[in-house]
Amino acid sequence: MTIPYHSPRSRRTALSLALGLMIGACSPLKTFDALVPKDGEGRQVAAGLAYGRDTRQTLDIYAPRSGKAGPKPVIVFFYGGSWNSGTRSGYAFVGRALAAQGFVVVIPDYRLVPNVRYPAFVEDGAAAVRWAEAHIGSFGGDPRRIVLMGHSAGAYIAAMLAVDDRWLGPDRSAIRGLVGLAGPYDFAPFDVDVSRTAFGAWPRPEETQPVHWAGEADPPALLLVGGEDRTVLPRNSEALANRLRAGGVPVTLRTYPKLGHVGMILSVARPFRGRAPVIADVAAFAHAVTR
Repeated sequence: MTIPYHSPRSRRTALSLALGLMIGACSPLKTFDALVPKDGEGRQVAAGLAYGRDTRQTLDIYAPRSGKAGPKPVIVFFYGGSWNSGTRSGYAFVGRALAAQGFVVVIPDYRLVPNVRYPAFVEDGAAAVRWAEAHIGSFGGDPRRIVLMGHSAGAYIAAMLAVDDRWLGPDRSAIRGLVGLAGPYDFAPFDVDVSRTAFGAWPRPEETQPVHWAGEADPPALLLVGGEDRTVLPRNSEALANRLRAGGVPVTLRTYPKLGHVGMILSVARPFRGRAPVIADVAAFAHAVTR
């Protein structure tokens, strides 16, 4: 598909149309990622590296083109897609945007429903983080300064790894912060097909919920929500924030009034940053907790 771009406004309109069509079809963001202008200060330095044996257990790495010498803080980003769709190749715009802010960025794929159910995708997230701790130094990253970040279903994975030490155990000490974009953290009982399919077979539903595990000694969190999100209601982030604060954990909960669910991740892309300062807020938080 070729779309002629004649102005910034027409470019944004075309990209919004393309994204809307893809979201409506429940397809990955590959087309959007191919169209959207990316940050030149970030670059991909590795693609398709295996962190496990399954074909879905692979990851890409992004890094700054320049900057201060020495190991850089790391962001591991988990994309969304209802735990049943998505691919890392659709999120180069996220990897390069975060790399341009001075981070080494890891974007893993993970196994998807219906081929797996909970907790397989969380286990894959943990395996990707362990891989990063073991190998990211070869790509200029600091394995002891990792921030976990995700959007939607990916924010769920990031949150579970950050607050529930069943997954990372002693390796959780490397996690300096959690960034959740429009994440589901408190959604039991499972009353929609997506959650029933992914989590319904687990015999103890409360164990699947980040709010059940959150509390004392968890890493600081930045929880971002859209005021117009009707897909994952902001109350999820409010509940997680309250549980973390009750345990003495520093939390910033920020609402962007004009953003919906998809708009949250869309605003990371260069043409849409005027909608909300998501990338600036994420970078400021991640630098602060990894300093």
